[in-house]
Amino acid sequence: MNYNWDWGIFFKSTGIGSETYLDWFIAGLGWTVGIALTAWIIALVLGSLLGVMRTLPNRLLSGIATVYVEIFRNVPLLVQLFIWYFLVPDLLPESLELWFKQDLAPATSAFLSVVVCLGLFTAARVCEQVRTGIQALPVGQGSAGKALGFSLPQVYRHVLLPQAFRIIIPPLTNEFLNVFKNSSVASLIGLMELLAQTKQTAEFSAHLFEAFTLATLIYFTLNMSLVLLMRFIERKVAVPGLISAGGK
Repeated sequence: MNYNWDWGIFFKSTGIGSETYLDWFIAGLGWTVGIALTAWIIALVLGSLLGVMRTLPNRLLSGIATVYVEIFRNVPLLVQLFIWYFLVPDLLPESLELWFKQDLAPATSAFLSVVVCLGLFTAARVCEQVRTGIQALPVGQGSAGKALGFSLPQVYRHVLLPQAFRIIIPPLTNEFLNVFKNSSVASLIGLMELLAQTKQTAEFSAHLFEAFTLATLIYFTLNMSLVLLMRFIERKVAVPGLISAGGK
């Protein structure tokens, strides 16, 4: 293959102001991290609440959580994104619709849409992990908490959830990584995150291989750093006798 590699392309001007192609990548990485972290906060909080609801003896609350999980897990992420970005704003009160469509910058409205979409989508998956973690604990854990005089919310807060989260750190790590990878869908609604900036760099510079190689290295480095961080946390919080302890 006769291809002239030029790694210096990232330090060359894009022709738009004083920006270089590396500036585009840095901006794209900033959007990617912002999307992923914000969506993960939504997913972790909402998913934990839904996971608790699925294990409650209350059939109504458990049913609501089950319906949520089935809907959000079985509708493709792209379909959900287009619903949140194109359809939901039209269903808002007129003042909110005008605020979303006209007052907000296009990048901000796209950011809000993808964050809500990705957060709610991932919450359904986090819910199942939390539910599994709680149900993996011995039944006697909850009974012991009640015997000590704890109310049901206190049993979950002080007994079940602290242990369940230690068990599910590995699968939660996978979901966290998926949030970073799924953030690339934002490019479909015009948000210039890392993937979109990579495509733009490839088109403007005509150096496709360099652009996608750098993007691959960034994604790989980011994901591996998160994996190592979560493994460190897992070792620190592991409780002997639980699944996450791994016999340590």
